[in-house]
Amino acid sequence: MADTVTSDDMTPREPSAKEIRTVITASSLGTAFEWYDFFIYGTLAASGIIGRTFFPGGNEVLQTLLAWAGFAVGFGFRPLGAVLFGFLGDKLGRKYTFLVTITLMGIATAGVGLVPSYAAIGVAAPVIIILLRIAQGLALGGEYGGAAIYVAEHSPPGKSGYHTSFIQASVAGGFILSLIVVLGFKSSMSAEVWNDWGWRAPFLFSLLLLAISLWMRVKLSESPVFKAMKAAGQTAKNPFIESFTYPGNWKRLFVALFGIAAGLTVIWYTAMFSVLSFLQGPMRVDETTAQLIVGAGALCGLFWFIFFGRLSDRVGRKAPIVTGYAATLILLFPIFWTIGHAANPGLAYAADRAPVVVTGPACGFDPFAATQKDACGRILDHLSKRGVSYTTVRAPAVTMAVGGIPVGSLEPAAIDAALEHAGYRLDRVVPSPRNIGIILIAILALSMLAGATFGPVAALLSEMFPPRIRYSSMSIPYHIGTGYFGGFLPFISAYMVARSGNPYAGLWYTIAVVAMALLVSLWGLKSGRPEPLKD
Repeated sequence: MADTVTSDDMTPREPSAKEIRTVITASSLGTAFEWYDFFIYGTLAASGIIGRTFFPGGNEVLQTLLAWAGFAVGFGFRPLGAVLFGFLGDKLGRKYTFLVTITLMGIATAGVGLVPSYAAIGVAAPVIIILLRIAQGLALGGEYGGAAIYVAEHSPPGKSGYHTSFIQASVAGGFILSLIVVLGFKSSMSAEVWNDWGWRAPFLFSLLLLAISLWMRVKLSESPVFKAMKAAGQTAKNPFIESFTYPGNWKRLFVALFGIAAGLTVIWYTAMFSVLSFLQGPMRVDETTAQLIVGAGALCGLFWFIFFGRLSDRVGRKAPIVTGYAATLILLFPIFWTIGHAANPGLAYAADRAPVVVTGPACGFDPFAATQKDACGRILDHLSKRGVSYTTVRAPAVTMAVGGIPVGSLEPAAIDAALEHAGYRLDRVVPSPRNIGIILIAILALSMLAGATFGPVAALLSEMFPPRIRYSSMSIPYHIGTGYFGGFLPFISAYMVARSGNPYAGLWYTIAVVAMALLVSLWGLKSGRPEPLKD
């Protein structure tokens, strides 16, 4: 959208460079702060603090799964937030709608930091946490679409991809900020204080970010496109219904959901949260070290979002997205294998040289059970907690072998001794500087895949839909795709790893979703240079 509309006579004029910078800065920082609020839960869930504080004890794997289930609940309510705030955004305006969403998000995030533990108030603790995650999900459902459209509708022709790519980068910026704040507070206090109550400080820190966001966004004017529609009396009577009745919109909604939102979000979440969980969990990397590595890699990879957003203004939105999807299908497993062997070479070498085989008549492991029902399940439970990969074989008797050597006693202490004798390093490790460099390069490669598929998307989605229903039509498929395909990724991946004993098993979920997204995008996205926003 090349025109800004004056308040007095509705005459269009070209926005100044200063106006564009103000719009991008205020929108991007607000988006980063709001995603910080949403991601701080996931950052601490990956370290185990959320699980052991708010959910029943006794089973570390179960606590982790319940914590990630709480993470997923927030995503599950994002589509409802998209419907609610999309309706308001198309009826009342872009600016005031995302002022409401950021306020709701900040208050809900601070609330998480004030909830007593499960040990203090019992089942009320997880119930309150779930309710606060629902509030966060509703808020986020309205935030992204508002910020992306607001920037897109201020952008001159040929620069929409570049300008909105800062919104895309700010999503990753929210994740990076969550790591920086966690590490900053953690370093300022003892480990005992951090584990006791200090971890709550990053949630309360959200109130400061909320104040900054409101101060910046209150100064913004309404979108010129919305001003012109309102002046002409052309705003939608019911944007939600019109999103499903507007000519040709069903195909656009389908492509936006299954071809764009689903694919880009599983790549991005795999590049960030799956890597963090992978390092801290199966690879047994020191928690702080893992957070520093992932944070540094994500920070260095931010430029990919800007690069591909700007590139899409010249080559079109489709080319980088489908190329990123195809490259992900080819490179995802090799990148994670590289990370695994660099993160904990001793563990990776031991798993290759001395594989663990467990036999039993019905050898199964239920990650949701507080206690396993048989001896074989208890062995698998112990191996999962240790991050040790294994294979199972059906046999009359329950046995365990490490590198072909039977383990005499199947008690936990004896299993650990056999594993350590075979070279498994079960203590926390800090990779060598050389290996940290390798991990960073691998994370940069993942960031490139995420940038190619995520960088051009805000501009693409804004261009796909007519202005009178743009907020609703863009937000609904985006948040269904990111909420369900992406939000449940950590939970599904953790479950697949726990059930299979293979630390790489969760990647198959990403592969399946990306393959679907590639096919839909090849079919449904237009090639060539993008057209200007319909206004």
